Amino acid sequence: MERGELHYDDSNKEYTELLERKQAPTFSRAKPEYPGHVSLYNWEKFMMFLGSSMGSFFHPEENKYIVALGESTAIEPVLKSLQATMLSDATGRQILRERPRITSTSLNLDHLRSLPENTIGKSYITWLDREGVNPDTRVAVKYIDNEELAYIFQRYRECHDFYHAITGLPIIIEGEISVKVLEFMNIGIPMSGLGAAFAPLRLKPSQRKRLREIYYPWAIRNGLYSKPLINVYWERILEMDVGEFRKQMGIERPPDLRDMRKEYFAKRRREREIQEAAKTTKTAHS
Repeated sequence: MERGELHYDDSNKEYTELLERKQAPTFSRAKPEYPGHVSLYNWEKFMMFLGSSMGSFFHPEENKYIVALGESTAIEPVLKSLQATMLSDATGRQILRERPRITSTSLNLDHLRSLPENTIGKSYITWLDREGVNPDTRVAVKYIDNEELAYIFQRYRECHDFYHAITGLPIIIEGEISVKVLEFMNIGIPMSGLGAAFAPLRLKPSQRKRLREIYYPWAIRNGLYSKPLINVYWERILEMDVGEFRKQMGIERPPDLRDMRKEYFAKRRREREIQEAAKTTKTAHS
């Protein structure tokens, strides 16, 4: 005995350690790598993918499903490829260094409304106002583990509306599908490819025909051969002429989707009127 302490081997040490291990939580999450980050197990990501993919198909208007599908399919090899694309470009490296965010505050929307009609900034705010959306609706990334890769996906998410603005495509489902195809071919985000593959199954034959004959060929061609959209520092070129920008990037503006839909419905109305007139004439002569 020394200082009142007993010196002997604890015969229960092995069982005590086993009990402590059993009392420890079965699942323990990794520590967050950035504010709001939640690290998921692979099986959790898979379950999120299944649930969000079904939700996105049956309820594409619900943003929560689109958000979850995007992050559950944003696999590391794809994000690392985007990271390499950005690191190989001077502007891409600047974006990664400065980490800009696209919000209504950072862009100063009132200033954008004062810009000339032909500028990127004016085209962007005009599109936002017409479609009834704003930059603050983009949800923060939380399920991507690497901090820089999470920012890259956040940047992609926040730039999405600029792709609509420079092409003039609306947020109706045909416009969204067309932009998704453009994104997939240019950036490679898996969710965009899944949307392009399965969303048309819900469309009417006339809508699928427009996509097949006009917007798919446009999106594939422009996505493949234009410069990487992920490397565009939009905040620095808001006063640039939008036509000049499309020329520099190698992007053609597609036919106006809203005008095409109006022409289609007007044609259908004329056909119905002709059919009704023919029926009336036939009835009168019988």
